[in-house]
Amino acid sequence: MTVSQTNPFQIGIAPISWVNDDIPGLGDHYTQDQVLAEMASLGYIATEMGRLFSKDPSSLKAKLEQYGIRLASKFVSVLFSDESRLEQELQSFEQWVKYLYEMGCEYVIVCEMGGSMHWDPRRSPDDKTIQRLTEKEWKSLVNGLHQAAKLCERYGMKLVYHFHAGTVVETAEEIDRLMDLTDPNLVHLLYDTGHALYGGYDPLELLMKYENRIQYVHLKDVRRDVLEQVRKEHLDFRSAVLRGMFTVPGDGCIDFVPIFKKLIEKQYDGWMIVEAEQDPAVAHPYTYAKMAKEYIDATIQAVMAAKQR
Repeated sequence: MTVSQTNPFQIGIAPISWVNDDIPGLGDHYTQDQVLAEMASLGYIATEMGRLFSKDPSSLKAKLEQYGIRLASKFVSVLFSDESRLEQELQSFEQWVKYLYEMGCEYVIVCEMGGSMHWDPRRSPDDKTIQRLTEKEWKSLVNGLHQAAKLCERYGMKLVYHFHAGTVVETAEEIDRLMDLTDPNLVHLLYDTGHALYGGYDPLELLMKYENRIQYVHLKDVRRDVLEQVRKEHLDFRSAVLRGMFTVPGDGCIDFVPIFKKLIEKQYDGWMIVEAEQDPAVAHPYTYAKMAKEYIDATIQAVMAAKQR
């Protein structure tokens, strides 16, 4: 990846600000061309796979090239915690690995959905509780992640684990447990500022603790007042998103200055993807994407200028 003198990071944005993959119906009126055109016009150079994008590699490659956008990765949901489904899950996972390899990606984003609210296919989509993993399920999850990571390695790619609100790896304790149980040479960490804060981890503390395992970054901010409402009312994840808990960097309560400073110091050279999950009817996607890019560029430039003094 190339590095500029004013911004050493490669900044992309996920399509979820326009068309939501977690909440069906949000942003359905947006087209693939409109989303990519808006991303490119704002200076973003990468995106992630979303439901509005073509699943045919040659077609998607041509469309991305048209707008000067690269595909950074895709969020791959797995059920590795279910030992009876592990072989089937790994076979399905390998198909996505092959797809991302063909798209020129270097990373595969993985998230365990067993026991999650909303996304566990064995449970009702209306189930708003998290069913925490048993010791046996934790063991199966770790085994699955190690096998999946080796699959990624065969294609010259890295597995990055995405801890996520509403799943069994959500809290600070669960993130720490996953990191303790997995091989650091195989299972890398996707550092998501918004989900860290939601789960009770100070984002900067998480970055400092696992800086050597972080290979991928999601930048999102949190509206503190909404987060407090979510906790007080015990709202589920989808309700929290619709309430407006997440927003773009610079529009919430997270201090990104020390975060960018630390990433510069560690010479982080992976992707940094803005992923601010909001209702596009409430938070206009282009407006917020522009706000994010301007804030990120200005903040990083200020941090670098202070470092050179």
